[in-house]
Amino acid sequence: MPLFDFLCADCGQVAEILVSTEKMTVCCPSCGSGNLKKLMSAHSSLSGTASSAMPGPGDTACCGSSPGHAGCAGPGSCCGKA
Repeated sequence: MPLFDFLCADCGQVAEILVSTEKMTVCCPSCGSGNLKKLMSAHSSLSGTASSAMPGPGDTACCGSSPGHAGCAGPGSCCGKA
């Protein structure tokens, strides 16, 4: 069952709602309105230990190395190393 982000057109709240079927009617958890717009959401492509509470530049990604080091294929990659 996927989670979707919705924006309520009536109260302006953004909510993450678990949708079990395509035919399921979703309502705003704040005001109860059914006037919701599904938002585009994306997962973070960064991995490794975060340098702060939020993911961002400076996080490690390649088996504990910085993505800038030689041999690293980029964020989230361990370059096939065991």
